[in-house]
Amino acid sequence: MSTPTTTGSSAVHATETGRPVSPATYALVAQFLAHEARLLDEGSDDEWLDLLDDDLLYTVPVRQAMLPQTDEVNRDAWRIRDTKAHVVTRVRRGDQGHAYSEVPPSRALRVVGSVEVAHTDVDDVVAVHSALLVYRQRGIDVHFDLIPARRNDLLRLLPDGPRLLRREVVLTETTLKTPNLGVFL
Repeated sequence: MSTPTTTGSSAVHATETGRPVSPATYALVAQFLAHEARLLDEGSDDEWLDLLDDDLLYTVPVRQAMLPQTDEVNRDAWRIRDTKAHVVTRVRRGDQGHAYSEVPPSRALRVVGSVEVAHTDVDDVVAVHSALLVYRQRGIDVHFDLIPARRNDLLRLLPDGPRLLRREVVLTETTLKTPNLGVFL
């Protein structure tokens, strides 16, 4: 699978080789995903931003129900397509109380599982596939959202720890029941 990543300043083209990684690399990636989920759940935005590569591309493509399952995901149309600068802007808007879809802020719990990690043809980049279930509740509302998704990530492995380079979130639902995607998936 080819997973090109392009932002305004540079491009990383990584093709998944399918070759499994060492147990140590797998553990490092699984720990990264768990740590990232906890930081997001706890609202530790600045610490989470530190986990993002400067060349981040974060996308949520549109899924269409009337097509065969193999063709449902339209990677030319997005619900979200953000670079790191966009993500930082979203976080800062929330810090200033200007993200009105998150007033009151969501309380969320992210469960990450079914983690697969493989080498790519770029030495310091691994491909990561995972399943995600997000529980989200706001204010004193008794209503809650469950947002199921599959994630296709590229992680850059640096000496001081992994950085999220690319994230594609493929939502299971074609019609969102949640009122907004104000939380990161």
